Amino acid sequence: MTTAKKTISNAAKPVKMGRPRKTRMVRNDPKTRQFSPRGRRGRPGYKELKLEELEAIRLTDFMGLNQQDAAKLMGISQQTFSRVIRNGRKCLAEALIKGEIIKVQGGDFKIEKMI
Repeated sequence: MTTAKKTISNAAKPVKMGRPRKTRMVRNDPKTRQFSPRGRRGRPGYKELKLEELEAIRLTDFMGLNQQDAAKLMGISQQTFSRVIRNGRKCLAEALIKGEIIKVQGGDFKIEKMI
């Protein structure tokens, strides 16, 4: 017996049914959107670091907040925050080890300027 996943057929691509993604609050719009390695010949590949992943890394690793406080600032649960930061750190590690370009773009976020 096989089980089928529920999808809604869209003209562009199928959309999975499920809970909608919650928008993450990002307080800093980064000044730099791309980091490139030096000293590597040819055109290296690239990794995409989502803006909410960069914000999670900024809040915990740069500002020193714990995950619970950082999650509140981003408007998400601690479990979701943990997943976001894990994905961001993995992306950074892979790009650094492989000598790839890091592009900061994409994600589900809303920029909320600090006053």
